[in-house]
Amino acid sequence: MAFEGLADKLSNAFKKLKNKGKLSESDVKEAMREVRLALLEADVNYKVAKDFTNKVTERAVGQDVMESLTPAQMVIKIVDEELTNLMGGEGARIEFASHPPTVIMMCGLQGSGKTTHSAKLAKMLKEQNRRPLLVACDIYRPAAIDQLKVVGEKAGVPVFEMGTEKPVKIAKEAVKHAKDYGNDVVILDTAGRLHIDEALMNELKDIKDALNPNEILLVIDSMTGQDAVNVAKRFNELLEITGVILTKLDGDTRGGAALSVKAVTGKPIKFAGMGEKLEDLEVFHPDRMASRILGMGDVLTLIEDAQNKMDQKKAEQMAQKMMSNKFDFNDLNEQFEQIKKMGPLKGIISKIPGMGKQLENVDIDDRQIDWVQAIILSMTPEERSDPSLLNPSRKRRIAAGSGRSVEEVNRLIKQLEQMQKMFKQIKSKGKSTKKKKRKMLPGLGGMPMGGMPNGGMPPFK
Repeated sequence: MAFEGLADKLSNAFKKLKNKGKLSESDVKEAMREVRLALLEADVNYKVAKDFTNKVTERAVGQDVMESLTPAQMVIKIVDEELTNLMGGEGARIEFASHPPTVIMMCGLQGSGKTTHSAKLAKMLKEQNRRPLLVACDIYRPAAIDQLKVVGEKAGVPVFEMGTEKPVKIAKEAVKHAKDYGNDVVILDTAGRLHIDEALMNELKDIKDALNPNEILLVIDSMTGQDAVNVAKRFNELLEITGVILTKLDGDTRGGAALSVKAVTGKPIKFAGMGEKLEDLEVFHPDRMASRILGMGDVLTLIEDAQNKMDQKKAEQMAQKMMSNKFDFNDLNEQFEQIKKMGPLKGIISKIPGMGKQLENVDIDDRQIDWVQAIILSMTPEERSDPSLLNPSRKRRIAAGSGRSVEEVNRLIKQLEQMQKMFKQIKSKGKSTKKKKRKMLPGLGGMPMGGMPNGGMPPFK
């Protein structure tokens, strides 16, 4: 995941501060020197890193911090606030037109993920009950139009194209089409180049002048580090972009682009690509990203993921089954299916406060869920509904059918029994049940965190 290296180095710097009862000015400056080095290693712009640590130092050596009971925590709080400010402060949103359609112009270099993220954005807007239209304005790259059609179909969003007509004409006709057919958002997938050149920028300027788009979103690849920031700066100078979509933040990237873009261009990151699937697009929240970097987790995004990506009707039915103590292997299998929709396990668990550091040396294999499901699906329908039928011979058959060991089958059965016992205890508490429900994660069928087998993890290593 992005920022892992930076998060580790910041954690080590702050650990030294926590070991001191009282902080001196030299303690703070030494810690900030380490923070600055960590930022530079994460590919943060040098001036941005220097200004950031200067601001933190200025605030941290103040009277209130030095005389506070927990000065190290105060320093971390200041770093959290300054990181949030560095990335834009409050989350930025799409500016929708008062008179539809809203025109969103997507731009960027070739290979940045522009076409895919046009579809991702369209899918997100469709789920918000808007009626987006994707427009194929890239007439140069081979198969660009076909690619947009494919991802548009997957997103369930119509695609407007006119072959190899001039992009400005295509864009104008697309807006007319949107007005005629009730599309309230028009997303223009424009052409990219391997580098910024005069021909590319003139074409984009022509589209901008002809349509006066409400948003000009630049798609940049976070894996390219400072190059991404330089691209953003150049596009902003020539086009006056309104925001950035940062892709591949789920990958093994140092994250410097996310920390530098706003400071260098003055324009906010509005969305972050967190995976290859069309649903893997998040609204960028600077405060939540700062919390992730500092290892504080991101419960709000986790809850939103659960609410958006899981079937709420099934979740409610699951909660009722849990509370009525009728939870069986069919329900457990369905629960895993819902969890898989939220993405990789390590990404889910890392959003839980305090879990980031614990995951450092833990190898979490997403196949673990598949192995659990293999055991469950090797059972007969009767056995899934009534685990008491599982005698030794049946367990051996299930182990052979799933390719797992009898020990793993026994462990899974034991953990289901523990879950059933836990739900029974919750129900028996009567009035306190409502308090328990508040601690449950919305969208996870009411399952308390840690209520999954093995404290939130599948039972295999």
